[in-house]
Amino acid sequence: MDTKYIFVTGGVVSSLGKGIISASIGKLLQARGYKITIQKFDPYINIDPGTLNPYEHGECYVTVDGMETDLDLGHYERFTGIHTTRNNSVTTGRIYKTVIDRERHGDYLGKTIQVVPHITDEIKRRMLREDEHDEHLDFVITEVGGTIGDIESAPFMEAIRQLRWQLGRDAVCVHLTYVPYLKAAGELKTKPTQHSVKELQGMGIQPDILVLRTERHLDDHVRMKVASFCNVDLECVVQSEDLPSIYEVPVSMQRQGLDAAILRKIGIPVGETPAMGPWHDFLDKQRGAVREVHIGLVGKYDLQDAYKSIRESLNLAGIYNDVKAKLHFINSEEITSRNVTEKLEGLSGVVICPGFGQRGIEGKIVAAEYTRTHDIPTFGICLGMQMMVIEFARNVLGYKDANSREMDSQTPHNVIDIMEEQKNITQIGGTMRLGAYECELLKDSRVYEAYGEVTLIKERHRHRYEFNNAYAKEYEAKGMKCVGVNPAANLVEIVEIPEKRWYIGTQFHPEYSSTVLHPHPLFMSFIKACI
Repeated sequence: MDTKYIFVTGGVVSSLGKGIISASIGKLLQARGYKITIQKFDPYINIDPGTLNPYEHGECYVTVDGMETDLDLGHYERFTGIHTTRNNSVTTGRIYKTVIDRERHGDYLGKTIQVVPHITDEIKRRMLREDEHDEHLDFVITEVGGTIGDIESAPFMEAIRQLRWQLGRDAVCVHLTYVPYLKAAGELKTKPTQHSVKELQGMGIQPDILVLRTERHLDDHVRMKVASFCNVDLECVVQSEDLPSIYEVPVSMQRQGLDAAILRKIGIPVGETPAMGPWHDFLDKQRGAVREVHIGLVGKYDLQDAYKSIRESLNLAGIYNDVKAKLHFINSEEITSRNVTEKLEGLSGVVICPGFGQRGIEGKIVAAEYTRTHDIPTFGICLGMQMMVIEFARNVLGYKDANSREMDSQTPHNVIDIMEEQKNITQIGGTMRLGAYECELLKDSRVYEAYGEVTLIKERHRHRYEFNNAYAKEYEAKGMKCVGVNPAANLVEIVEIPEKRWYIGTQFHPEYSSTVLHPHPLFMSFIKACI
């Protein structure tokens, strides 16, 4: 069968959950045996979110091939288990840069370069994934960031309009809108949805399917009203109510026939509804997990999306261990040696979070010392692992001035340092170790056991500074073991203190490869220790 294309757009307000709907559609089509991918087109001009503050755009998610991307790609991977790549995350910045580079190269033979057709052609090329020749896909789901009516998303809408004509029945447009409830009037209001659809129609796009985001159940009368005013079949008006968990969304969408409506629009026989047994088993486990385990997240970004993948990885591992992971954010800027006992009181485990820069690191070091000396299960990720290493150097090896070259370029004990070959690179994005790298595990270590006695693993990185191997023997002698090493560059990837209940730091980001049906083994092992 030829590849089919599904475009997911949003209207009325942002943050409606287009990423969750896109991931749910992907999951439902996958359950029917189709090969899918999901891609995100973001209208901002940054080349990628790598240089964005998490307060701007939530966490930065890294793909296996080392692309810094939007957090929605995390949802796509967690729901479907697919591996996304740099081709699954496209920004206006990347589109324009490609076109401008071509123009400078003379590829347009002296023509005037315009938004239409040159920018829209490049958008279409990427939406059709014309660079991807290695695998056949049954469905390509494309989510467009932002809201209908935003100036910056106009070229994307024009590209979708053109593709709808070009592809005919092979393309479907799913539009997600919001139906607010006015408490004073006691009514649900469909007018914003009608306006949003009208705006889309004004751009030449008639949505095939409407997903109505709502905090209250919509009766058939409301759905019929929307269907008749928006020229959409009643069976193609689906509601996305607030649910106890985002992982309930695919099941709710399937119950309302969203996947069946998409297949009918494209002209594919619908067939039997897949049972999705493992997904339902997971949801049953989630509903049954009542006992709470309290985990502290020690970091500097006080917002949910900054550590999105870590939070989800802890939640998933909790569910598979039959507990509810109750997460508590502890601002590392506010932690001191005087108040650390009070700050970490009542926690069964602590995650020392990743990050960049100086702010809040001394608090992370104080937290690492407290959890080490009080034998509280501790998981340090990336910068978190480096803080565990610095704490150990200061308080066990006796180097009171130990630090990372990132924080103190003059430190005499640079237990964390930049790699030699990166010292001359000045561009911020260029000095990072990004994407999946191999790591050899030491047998008889806790991580070796956690990974199911596998000696070679592959995990994703996003960092610039490394453990300084010149100090490795001293660490080993005093009880902090280097139990995971990159075989190609001999870089230390994992440290652990075996005599503690669970005290492990990883230079990589295990949270990027934890999915709903395959929770990450390190998070599983950590939660077990916390219980």
